Amino acid sequence: MTLRAFLTATVEWSILSYFLATNLTHLALILRAFFSIRNYLDAVGIDRLDTAFETSHYKPITLICPVYNEEAGVVASINSLISLRYPEFQVVVVSDGSTDATLERLVKAFKLQPSQRVLRQLLPTREVRGIYESAYVPNLVVVDKANGGKADALNCGINLARYPLVCCMDGDSLLENDALLRIARPFMDRPDMVASGGVVRPLNGCKVTPMGIRGIFLPDSWLARFQIVEYLRAFLFTRVGLASLDSMFIVSGAFGVFRKDLVVTAGGFETSTIGEDFELVVRLHRCLREEKRPHHITLVPDPVCWTEVPEDFRGLGRQRNRWQRGLLETLWRHRHMCFNPKYGRIGLFSMPYFIFFEALAPIIEVSGYLLFAVAILTGSVGGTFALLFFYVALLLGVLNSVVAVVLQEISGHRYQGLKALVLLLVGAVAENFGYRQLTVWWRLKGTYDWIRGKNTWGHMKRQGLTTHPAPEEPPQA
Repeated sequence: MTLRAFLTATVEWSILSYFLATNLTHLALILRAFFSIRNYLDAVGIDRLDTAFETSHYKPITLICPVYNEEAGVVASINSLISLRYPEFQVVVVSDGSTDATLERLVKAFKLQPSQRVLRQLLPTREVRGIYESAYVPNLVVVDKANGGKADALNCGINLARYPLVCCMDGDSLLENDALLRIARPFMDRPDMVASGGVVRPLNGCKVTPMGIRGIFLPDSWLARFQIVEYLRAFLFTRVGLASLDSMFIVSGAFGVFRKDLVVTAGGFETSTIGEDFELVVRLHRCLREEKRPHHITLVPDPVCWTEVPEDFRGLGRQRNRWQRGLLETLWRHRHMCFNPKYGRIGLFSMPYFIFFEALAPIIEVSGYLLFAVAILTGSVGGTFALLFFYVALLLGVLNSVVAVVLQEISGHRYQGLKALVLLLVGAVAENFGYRQLTVWWRLKGTYDWIRGKNTWGHMKRQGLTTHPAPEEPPQA
């Protein structure tokens, strides 16, 4: 064997081993998450949940909802928030320099009036131009401020939060009616709980009324259906698997609850990064580990946040590009934690996992596909290797997606009917042949943009929440 052939074979088998390790690790996390979810669902029922919050041990929550040019669905979103089931909570809506009719629609819908409320500057933010409250909705506060980005808006909301827990979310998201009850329960069970995340699912296709979601349906777009499978795999299983290992490394900015005092002590959300949710969780782990304070961060599998996902390739590409840059930015900023036993499982497992199986994945996967294509075209690859590569790189990915859909159906399905299950299974297979490679390409471009210092969010076109009239109440006898 020539040196060139030896080097080629070494690279080929190294990439094949990477694909194998990635897919088997994800499969192991999916299976572990399934049993964790089943144990959780057996242990927690809605009756016990209600009983638990009848005690005086619950902690009140402030929901912080940053909005920027969300006029299409902001009223429906806030209506769903103020009608949530929870003993005591406050809703703070932060209009982050919106240039459309977002603020005007909120003022009209909730009959808002200027407030004399005093704003405590626990965290520095851009200028606050006005604070509004409503006599009709006493737990609602709306803030109008100069544009500073989502992290700055969240910090502004924290400054106004009156309660010890803060729930951070997106302006285009809707929470299920008992989502707060479920996501806050870990703070009652464990005194060392620092943050708790919920499951995020695509909202596209669902029926929305002014009081929230009243029908869960699959969207017509296959691009959105592929994302449903992707979110199932990532949120419902991979992250639950990590949480079951006490290695939770990220709480989604779309729906997460934090202890306010620890967030303020850590300096709040970082405004210089586009991955503020990921960066805050890593910083909390770092600070608390350095102080040798016991702490726990988890993900609860049944409180669901529904969020609109892109249905056009351009918007989806920008989103994945931004996610990749935020990931790399945070990992680089806290790189000293990697393989550092001082940070326990976070340094020895979570950090390496996200570096090797998330951050480096686009580079290695694209290299693998290109190398495989060149080898096929030049005839320099054997049939055995070609078959192995096809199985490991594609069919194992199909297996992971199909297993995620099937286990979701077993552990508590949301989409009703055999047709929905069949369409999700078709999507679980089809997404591995084109869609997955496209997302890898977008992430590779995000890696390149991060290297050259790009730090902009990019715009995602939103369809807006399609709001249907609420069903009429039957006449009283």
